[in-house]
Amino acid sequence: MAVGHFLGGVAALVRCPATGKYLLLRRAPTKDFAPGGWECVTGRVDQGEGFEEALRREVREELGVEVRTDFVIGTTHFYRGEVSPENELIGVIYACSLDDPQAVRLTDEHSECRWASPEEAAALLTEPDACTQWTRRVVERAEAVRRLLPEDLLTYYQRVGFELD
Repeated sequence: MAVGHFLGGVAALVRCPATGKYLLLRRAPTKDFAPGGWECVTGRVDQGEGFEEALRREVREELGVEVRTDFVIGTTHFYRGEVSPENELIGVIYACSLDDPQAVRLTDEHSECRWASPEEAAALLTEPDACTQWTRRVVERAEAVRRLLPEDLLTYYQRVGFELD
């Protein structure tokens, strides 16, 4: 396949360490892609930004808070709509922590939010749309990685991050 152009994206699955609950966001009905679907914080990487810089900006824009980056959950590749180069997106999905869940302030990008345990998330994320099912897989993967990740490695990642300058 030829070298092409694509969008860079980030996602932040935010968790409250004290409760073990994840922040799930319902996309506003006015969104151009996946209106009404459940997701975590998502957004595009702007020109000149690294993934972690974009992650922090998107979290601030969508939630009004700063988070700790815990680990990389995985990567993603999909098309935002029809299959065409201008709709192609590759991204990195991060697990993040927020100590004060009451600090979250929604913007017009989302119509509601819920803090959910992994079991509650599984029960909530049953709608068949691709966005909601993707979010379900993100939560499942985060839980699997969290169980396997040594505490020393988590502490290291929280301290140094993931960008290699």
